[in-house]
Amino acid sequence: MTSWPPSPKLAAIYAAVFFLLLVLTPGRGPLSLRLLRLYPKKMGSSLVGWAATRTLPVFLRTPLLGHFARSYRLDLTEAELPLQDYASLQSLFTRRLKPGLRPQDPGIPGFINSPVDGRIIACGRIEKDLAIQAKGLPYRITELLKHDRDAKRFEGGHYLTIYLAPKDYHRIHVPQNGRVSAVGRVEGELWPVNDASTLNVGRLYERNRRATWVASGTGADEGLEVATILVGATHVGGVLIDERWRQGRELPRDGSFSVPDLPCEAGQDLGCFAFGSTVVLLIAGPKANLWKPTRTTGDVKVGQRLGAFE
Repeated sequence: MTSWPPSPKLAAIYAAVFFLLLVLTPGRGPLSLRLLRLYPKKMGSSLVGWAATRTLPVFLRTPLLGHFARSYRLDLTEAELPLQDYASLQSLFTRRLKPGLRPQDPGIPGFINSPVDGRIIACGRIEKDLAIQAKGLPYRITELLKHDRDAKRFEGGHYLTIYLAPKDYHRIHVPQNGRVSAVGRVEGELWPVNDASTLNVGRLYERNRRATWVASGTGADEGLEVATILVGATHVGGVLIDERWRQGRELPRDGSFSVPDLPCEAGQDLGCFAFGSTVVLLIAGPKANLWKPTRTTGDVKVGQRLGAFE
């Protein structure tokens, strides 16, 4: 427990963290992106990440975390715990929800359900190794899956991009029934992934730090393979894969490893973000040509169906 009153140094850290998060969370236009080039994004993200895990004095949790929740419109009625029970900003952001709030849509052949709460900002076919980040800004799938030696198998498949705003629930869930084959991490930059960046920073997803999780469908999902990519951002350096899929191993700083076809079910914990970022789903496999998206834009919640076999 942090003593109170805090030392001047600790008080300055708290003030700096909330200033960065509430005021300097990058930006809303090209000017902010140009200024961001001068900002030490990795160092700043590390500082914010460290400070966000510090235990707040109990009597400050409700006013400070409450102000943050109001500023970013967090829906605290869905949170598993009362606000004062979250000991840090990080624990609030990685909060679980009350049981039963995100039921999975019923499974049908080829179903893939949303792994996150967020907003679908892109959806399409992968052609010539390219997916579309925004109009006029493509990025390469083989670079996105940097450590996958056979990433070209996703050619002709589908991509679907979901953006998580700071207000959103930040845990990621398994999108299909199947078996997990590999997890990994790609070291990279930490540009923001908001609308301004998506529209102005080329190859954003293949440049940023990210974690990867790959699984093949079984049963009614057999013939589909899904890669779930957790893309980090400024102040979101933490892209975490659940221990279940790592089997006690730490993700390499920049690499991947195979896992022994671990069974997975839609809705299980897959990982989480420290704050807010983007998830890219890549869909391939022998039956990918039969898969059709049923949601291509707009808001989506964990467990809602994104598509299935036609």
